Amino acid sequence: MSETAVIPHSPTEVWKLPSRGIVAMACLILAESAIFIIFVVAYVFYIGKSVSGPTPREVLELPIFSSICLLSSSLTVHFAVSALHDSKRGMCSLWLGLTVLLGGIFLAATAREWYQLIYHDGLTIKTNLFGTTYYSLVGLHATHVVVGLFMLSLALLFSLRGGLTSNHTERLEVLSLYWHFVDAVWIVVFLVVYVLGR
Repeated sequence: MSETAVIPHSPTEVWKLPSRGIVAMACLILAESAIFIIFVVAYVFYIGKSVSGPTPREVLELPIFSSICLLSSSLTVHFAVSALHDSKRGMCSLWLGLTVLLGGIFLAATAREWYQLIYHDGLTIKTNLFGTTYYSLVGLHATHVVVGLFMLSLALLFSLRGGLTSNHTERLEVLSLYWHFVDAVWIVVFLVVYVLGR
């Protein structure tokens, strides 16, 4: 009597296409990264080349508190996505609200810094090379913060009105990727402008 070998059959894994939203956001982040790299390189290239004052050392202070707020908002948006995934809509609204609040504090601190620089220190975008590169780079980042806060505020509004469910987790995750990108870029801007540039 002959024995036949039995080969165990494993079910074929079905390859799932990545989310279109995540792919689109990844492409946007790559494109935006290229723009930020150009602005960062320009800032680094012109460090110390202003022929007139004020200089970064004279007018810039380390924005520690606002930076902590912005970077903390990456955690809160992550918790918002996790809460929505678990169908905890109340907690999602809470975490989204905290994210918007922390981002708003950062933006208000940036506005306060600019007011100080323009009206007290006399540094405008036309003053010298430092002013031009500073407002261009920090302004580019602030613009991205404004866009992110607008989108997060809409998500918060939908969440508070009950229109955000676990079915929308992927969309909120896509938005959170953008916000993580904004936070990561701030680390680079902070190091280049407020640490290396001083």
